[in-house]
Amino acid sequence: MNLIRVGILALGLALATSLTSPTAATAASAEQPTVEERRLDLSVPQEILRRSGFDAVAPEFAEALRGARSYAQARAVVVREGGALWRRAVERAQGRGPDGGELSRDDDRPLYWARLGMTREVRSWEPEFGLSGDQRAALIGQLERTSRGQTAIRWSHGKGLKRILLTGFDPFTLDRDIRISNPSGATALALDGTVIETAEGPARIETVVFPVRWADFAEGTVERTLRPYLKGVDLLTTVSQGRVGRFDIERTNGAWRGGFPDNDNIGRTETVPVTDPASQPQWTTTTLPYEDIVAATTGRFPVYDNTSVTEIPAGGTEPVVRPDGPTAGSTARAGGGGNYLSNEVAYRATLLRDRLGLHDSLPAGHVHTPVLQFGPGNTSEVTDPEFVRNRLDIIAQVRSILTAAMEAPLTR
Repeated sequence: MNLIRVGILALGLALATSLTSPTAATAASAEQPTVEERRLDLSVPQEILRRSGFDAVAPEFAEALRGARSYAQARAVVVREGGALWRRAVERAQGRGPDGGELSRDDDRPLYWARLGMTREVRSWEPEFGLSGDQRAALIGQLERTSRGQTAIRWSHGKGLKRILLTGFDPFTLDRDIRISNPSGATALALDGTVIETAEGPARIETVVFPVRWADFAEGTVERTLRPYLKGVDLLTTVSQGRVGRFDIERTNGAWRGGFPDNDNIGRTETVPVTDPASQPQWTTTTLPYEDIVAATTGRFPVYDNTSVTEIPAGGTEPVVRPDGPTAGSTARAGGGGNYLSNEVAYRATLLRDRLGLHDSLPAGHVHTPVLQFGPGNTSEVTDPEFVRNRLDIIAQVRSILTAAMEAPLTR
């Protein structure tokens, strides 16, 4: 009888454990790498990682991950290593620590490709303790947020110190040219935690970088990242790469996704999905002091107040380009910044500003940088002197634009 009772108790304990623990029987299998992650195996990303010293990031992260003996330990590894990657990229961009390689310090691409190496490791990892699909997704999400600076926003409390929040983007259109760098992401790394001196006093800049993926935006990455800080900042600027040879201050943002493929080669053609769509406007507007910015001397690239949009007029059925902005009752088809994720980050950020009741008190809007170009004749090298010069000049001009914006009077 005692042996039977012990056997029954053991069976019950095993059953209870199987129902409450992510064992191998209930764990989700490893996932295949994404389209974005599969580009890692191409020669250019490997060269960028090698020539920047970031080629050891993913292997060292994988080794640390293999040492985790529970989900809690794995999460701790992800948080630690994701944050360390962001700090390393920022420090390299700002001239602290060793070069780590021969690529110029202002290069944003090592961060991008190293992050993808890390997310691919999490996606393929099959620990002995088991990992559910939700747990794997949570680890990847935590890695994304920490390695993009989204959990590292820290404001100093110096007397009279203003606060600027700036967002950038990953490289994109990589199937067109795998060598691409995004000057908005490079700007975020170069300016994170720095202080600019303005006529109104010093201002500290904190930055984050967003992915070029429709799904992340639909899942609320912009709102989740910005919401905790908007009521405490003095300026919000979303930044992305725009047209050749010019900066644009985008006057109007539209609630439309135009379908261009993202970094996972997925397109979305639809109204921008937001919470509470019943109150969703077709358009939002900048509250950046665009006239003062355009009038200021900020750098070698011209800066324009871009007022053009594409709309379907009230009662109409076909899109119409409006050089002077939308007409009453129209439906958005493109903001001044188009209908890709640069328009969407501006739309979401300014919609959040308005829903928090900050339209009249928070200067916020979008800056499009010039396209970052390689030197003449360079069709294969991952860098060249003109490429570096262009990126450095764009970064410096964004900094000057922020200074001009902070010095402008707050009038709406």
